[in-house]
Amino acid sequence: MAETPDGVQRVVTSGTFRLDGGEWEVDNNVWVVGNERTAIVVDAAHDPEAIARALGGRELMAVVCTHAHNDHVNAAAELADGTDAPILVHPDDTELWAMVYPDREPDAPLLHAEWLQAGDIELEVLHTPGHSPGAVCLHAPSIGAVFSGDTLFQGGPGATGRSYSDFPTIVESIRTRLLSLPPETVVLTGHGDTTTIGAEAPHLQDWIDRGY
Repeated sequence: MAETPDGVQRVVTSGTFRLDGGEWEVDNNVWVVGNERTAIVVDAAHDPEAIARALGGRELMAVVCTHAHNDHVNAAAELADGTDAPILVHPDDTELWAMVYPDREPDAPLLHAEWLQAGDIELEVLHTPGHSPGAVCLHAPSIGAVFSGDTLFQGGPGATGRSYSDFPTIVESIRTRLLSLPPETVVLTGHGDTTTIGAEAPHLQDWIDRGY
């Protein structure tokens, strides 16, 4: 497991993922990124109070959602309301967002190639559809890390067996957006252990070579 870079804190929260009529108990990685004054939260999941405790007295600049599955956004509204922070979601995940928040829209869109500021850390938004239409990863070159949401895990791509997902699309996203990153880039995932681009590249390349 790769080490978590400086300026990044992981909070593990637990709850239920719901989609297509099914329910699964999950543990989520919530990432708090910033410095001693300001921060952003990546994927506010399940437990807004635990996330707020991790923030401490820092100003929350944004709640950033790598995608809009309920287990990645179900603490976003309460956290945002308690801190007066905007919620950012890619527009292609509007339908998934509305399943969780039918009467509330995100505050601003996440768009490919835009940059976000998290304390002293800059994050580039990479649109990586496949796990969901609006899935994004956040590349932080200054700390050698990428927040992959559910696009890439230790051991391979995120799940694509449910609605709004597609396996060839996620493999293409990984090929074009992630495998071009330096191999030492730490992959900070939405669930489970961290990894690196270099560790995942060989078996990802096998899928690409097979024509996915």
